[in-house]
Amino acid sequence: MRIDVFTCLPQLLEPALSGSLLGKARESGVVDVRIHDLRDHTTDRHRSVDDTPFGGGPGMVLAAEPIFRAVEAVEPPRPLFLLGPGGRRFDQGMAAELVAGGGFSLLCGRYEGVDERVREHLVDGELSIGDYVLAGGEAAAFVVVEAVTRLVPGVMGNEASAEDESFRHGLLEYPHYTRPAEFRGWPVPEVLRSGDHDRVARWRRAQSLARTVDRRPDLVAARGGLSDGERALLQEFGLE
Repeated sequence: MRIDVFTCLPQLLEPALSGSLLGKARESGVVDVRIHDLRDHTTDRHRSVDDTPFGGGPGMVLAAEPIFRAVEAVEPPRPLFLLGPGGRRFDQGMAAELVAGGGFSLLCGRYEGVDERVREHLVDGELSIGDYVLAGGEAAAFVVVEAVTRLVPGVMGNEASAEDESFRHGLLEYPHYTRPAEFRGWPVPEVLRSGDHDRVARWRRAQSLARTVDRRPDLVAARGGLSDGERALLQEFGLE
């Protein structure tokens, strides 16, 4: 899978995208993440990527020319998304969509934004990671790349890890425990030490349902509520 990221601050992204599982996936060739410096496509000696806005106003605007030059020079995988507050909300479902597509590209905004002609004539859409303001799109790019690449086969050491994580099936993930079996008087639930794999699976499903009902009822509503079988499962473990 190939992912291209366009930014005027590659030094913010390269270290973050070179560590842990993602770094190993890049080294092995499972994921091809390419970071492009917009300043490499400028024409002045100052390598300027921004200018003052027409009509006045505070701040600077990322200019269209270096962005168009950068994208046209490398012909990145499409769709190309601008990272900004006005876009589709990025979530686990969209991460799965992007994995299925085989490749995509991201454009990091900065300053007061980008020249509107980039939005109108170059990018294919806009992505947002939440209703808050960042100095630029680099942090958002890392979030998107990290979330997507985790779903690429071969990136996770245990493929079941990605399958079981929160939001994978519209629910929050069940709680986890590790050794010791008792810590400061707080024991690991007996079911997890029982060796009964079917019961463990039912308990985990019940915990996932209960946690989602309690913490993210909106996710339950989006699924159309709980089924009769799910309610019975909650009752089995005294969670309803």
